[in-house]
Amino acid sequence: MKGTLVWCAIALVSLIVGAQAKDNNQGGTEQAIASSEQQWVDAAKATMWNYATLLADNFVNTDSSGKVTSKAETLANFKASKWETNQISNVKVTVFGNTAIASGEWTGKGTDGNGTAVDTHERWTDTWMKMPNGKWQCIASHSAPIKM
Repeated sequence: MKGTLVWCAIALVSLIVGAQAKDNNQGGTEQAIASSEQQWVDAAKATMWNYATLLADNFVNTDSSGKVTSKAETLANFKASKWETNQISNVKVTVFGNTAIASGEWTGKGTDGNGTAVDTHERWTDTWMKMPNGKWQCIASHSAPIKM
């Protein structure tokens, strides 16, 4: 009986330690994705479009006007944009296994890829997926204006 209790205690401790290790890893994933979100914004501010690797090949963007664009169309639009202000805030990331949801707020002032003036404050949600090569990439993005 005493041996059974010891093995049960060992099994319970193993489960708790394993769960904590998983939570710690998720914390690292959350930080990495939040960092990738910031890299995306920083690249747009500097008009350095080297963040294309953050987006999956079949990435889909739904902008605040409801327009849906592919990765190539989104990159072309971002490349032609000019920003005085381009910043994110209140970023929150939740991990669900090999998928993560990032959300936050974006403030932008400048001109979009069509040369249209932009002065907006929006909420956004990005869906990230851990790819077979182990790298996290954004597979979908959606934004909507914040009504005050």
